[in-house]
Amino acid sequence: MLDRTAGSETTPMLEAKNVDLYYGAAQALRGVSLTAEIGKVTCVMGRNGVGKSSLLRAIVGQKPISGGEILLDGKVLGRMPAYDRTRAGIAYVPQGREIFPLLTVKENLETGFAPLARKERFIPDYIFELFPVLNDMLGRRGGDLSGGQQQQLAIGRALVTRPRLLVLDEPTEGIQPSIIKDIGRAIQWLRGQGTMAILLVEQYFDFAHELADTFAVMDRGEVVASGTQAEMGSETVRAHLTV
Repeated sequence: MLDRTAGSETTPMLEAKNVDLYYGAAQALRGVSLTAEIGKVTCVMGRNGVGKSSLLRAIVGQKPISGGEILLDGKVLGRMPAYDRTRAGIAYVPQGREIFPLLTVKENLETGFAPLARKERFIPDYIFELFPVLNDMLGRRGGDLSGGQQQQLAIGRALVTRPRLLVLDEPTEGIQPSIIKDIGRAIQWLRGQGTMAILLVEQYFDFAHELADTFAVMDRGEVVASGTQAEMGSETVRAHLTV
């Protein structure tokens, strides 16, 4: 595989500070703060409906926040639209994958060219090394792939954009165990390159605990516990998930 030297960057690539978000009169996020650093995986966990996906939508620019601020590499994003956040280096793999079913695998990957300069509009080889099935199925329509293959395609499409922050919303949902392992190995490899921060929302505890450098556990729109993997042992995290 492509060999890159891990960087020594310690400044958070992502900072969310006291973020509030509303859907009409309903408050989905209440003063949420977290960080994601280059070369590390930050995992957000919590039961269904506690605000995890709302936090990701705020970060990627799909939902405007009503309080607090979100910074990328020290720069306040404000009301920057989602397409400009992609150009700035945020790549989003949404829950449900949202690939284009009538486009081929190759064409789906090439949709990641949109934010790139012309000289960067190619699919990096390492994407096919991480997910060989994509290379084998370049001419197949996205809708003909299995759910696990579509998830690999969605991650590959995000990586085409050369992200500095990779945002993954429940990548193991509905996926067969063998592909979950492939996705886990891919995340570990990406972390090891030291070129991006990874923000992972996940329900599958064992998958998350194996990958995460830091945890943030949410409940009712708030972060109720956070810390490094060493600080947040498995029993501590599980306890917050079952309250």
